[in-house]
Amino acid sequence: MYEISSYPGSSFPTSGPSDCETGSLEGEATALHQALSEFVRICQFRDRVRVGGHDISVQQCSALAAVVHDGPSTLATVAARLLLDKSTTSRIVDGLQRKGYVVRRRDPVDGRAIRITVTEQGRAVSERVRQSLIHETRGVIESLCPDSRRDAARLLGHLTSAVSAGLRREPVGAAIR
Repeated sequence: MYEISSYPGSSFPTSGPSDCETGSLEGEATALHQALSEFVRICQFRDRVRVGGHDISVQQCSALAAVVHDGPSTLATVAARLLLDKSTTSRIVDGLQRKGYVVRRRDPVDGRAIRITVTEQGRAVSERVRQSLIHETRGVIESLCPDSRRDAARLLGHLTSAVSAGLRREPVGAAIR
């Protein structure tokens, strides 16, 4: 069993820096950045451990979930959803196809296009992983009051939308002005 607490930086203060308390936007941004960085790091570790137990990589799981959610998709669509280039996405989809989780089929409308379609086996794996992670998340949030749980989901949704919008406006790797 992995112990998160044994990794450096895994204990994160619940209160931010003192200038955050004064309402300083810079202080609040710093505190949020630190909290999100730690949250993402721990979730990435958790995902490698939990998802890997289902004989699928985290990237394969993300690609599979995208095709399950969106339905039959082109490689370009999956790549855009994962924020990856097409060659990397193609290798990920190749792995899913070898495992029998997806198939590539000609588009019935545009015979030149290839659609990636989830198989029943792929749908079952995706659902098992999803249910496993939801069960774990339930354990994490069960001690929070209902308002806090709803606020957390709403806030993460807003932050995700804002960061996504920022990525569409600024090219990846853009310098701070």
